[in-house]
Amino acid sequence: MTTHVLSDTGVMLGRSVRHVTRSVDTIITVTIMPIAFLLLFRYVFGGAIQTGSDNYTNYLMPGVLLIAIASGISYTAYRLFNDLQGGIFERFNSMPISRSSVLWGHVLTSLVSNAISAAVIVLVGLAIGFRTSAGILSWLAVVGILAVFTLALTWVAIISGLSASTSDGAAAFSYPIIFLPFISSAFVPTETMPGPVRAFAENQPVTSIVNTLRALWEQQPVGHEIWIALAWCAGILVVAYVFAMAAYRRKIG
Repeated sequence: MTTHVLSDTGVMLGRSVRHVTRSVDTIITVTIMPIAFLLLFRYVFGGAIQTGSDNYTNYLMPGVLLIAIASGISYTAYRLFNDLQGGIFERFNSMPISRSSVLWGHVLTSLVSNAISAAVIVLVGLAIGFRTSAGILSWLAVVGILAVFTLALTWVAIISGLSASTSDGAAAFSYPIIFLPFISSAFVPTETMPGPVRAFAENQPVTSIVNTLRALWEQQPVGHEIWIALAWCAGILVVAYVFAMAAYRRKIG
């Protein structure tokens, strides 16, 4: 990005962040559901689920964080849709600012708000028994993977926000994504699943991401899982970005 684009993006980021801070219930709403899942599986289902792990809270944390991110990016689509309906895009396009900065403002706001939600969930996890001996490099790797995952899903949200005809439709795309962790290794080992379900669970992106995060926190070798996880995230990010920019050009053309 040029200096001009970066400065414009900074202005758009500040605008979007102010909208979020004026609606704190958004972050609270996004955070409550994953925390409810964390408590439900830890204290209600946890005793009946055999994972081979001594600490089921540790086993749960990666999947719960991915659910939080999938839930949080729906608000990006919702805010973008409202901007379009309110006519603010037409006003921005009449001003001497970078057109892409409008989208990047929403994308970076998604990173900030989801980071806050993830931090709150980790704190709750620590309160109910989440423990890790991971060092700074492992934590940086965890943060990096979650950031790339958030970016990838946020650009999918951008497509939805630009293409939807209603605000409910803009956010509805996230429901299947929220459901994906339940058909993965996030809550139970995939070995316990029936054949076709297991095949899907072991070959969808959430499982490789969850397994990688779990290995990093447990100081275990990540093996090839980390490359599969990064490949999924990067692939989704690139494809979603291309389609989102094409949809944006059509919308403002």
